[in-house]
Amino acid sequence: MNLAEPVSIDPASVDAAITSRMSTRAFLRTPVPRESIEHILQVASRAPSGTNTQPWRVYVLQNASRDELVAKVCAAHDAIYANPALAAEYREEYDYYPEKWVSPYIDRRRENGWGLYGLLGIAKGEKDKMHAQHHRNFRFFDAPVGLMFTLDRVMGRGSLVDYGMFMQNIMVAARGQGLHTCPQAAWNGFAKIILPHIGAGADEMLVCGMALGYADPDEPVNGFHTPREPVSAFTRWLG
Repeated sequence: MNLAEPVSIDPASVDAAITSRMSTRAFLRTPVPRESIEHILQVASRAPSGTNTQPWRVYVLQNASRDELVAKVCAAHDAIYANPALAAEYREEYDYYPEKWVSPYIDRRRENGWGLYGLLGIAKGEKDKMHAQHHRNFRFFDAPVGLMFTLDRVMGRGSLVDYGMFMQNIMVAARGQGLHTCPQAAWNGFAKIILPHIGAGADEMLVCGMALGYADPDEPVNGFHTPREPVSAFTRWLG
């Protein structure tokens, strides 16, 4: 398909791709063809960006490169669990979450946590179980493909807005290939391990990671779907 040419798109299929997107937390180990990944990234590259800067840089990890990164970050994550003081060595380069949580955002965050951990049978205070679940982030939830996204540090905050649209395109395009994803900010604190591993330059900062693959339909965790506020709750009509 020549992406420079206009194409006829069924709106229903676009809606279906968007509404069926979810943060998948259990994947099959079925390999994903390189052609499918390249197609997804090519489609996603049509995302808008300020003055067409296209600030995204993508690193695709599969096979040995994926497994080696998983081993490195899982070891660091375990070390922090054993000695929390080590957490000071791993800092995010930008604030993804607020320093102080307020309503209604903290309420939604709690609802999300209670729903997910309740489904997984993890009760409040079960630290070992929670650590094990967090650990699955750093295994890409068993997805065969891991994506790492970086941004040139010279770029401004607006590039993060551009990046969000690019990543959303990836997640929606993945649905068109029968694939699922999980965007993961959990990797951000381990940038000093990740960036050298993927061969990123000194001018790059880690934006986040993403798991990509085929969802495991038999895993109960993939039945977890987060609620959304109605349009009336976040929209003000003027005029």
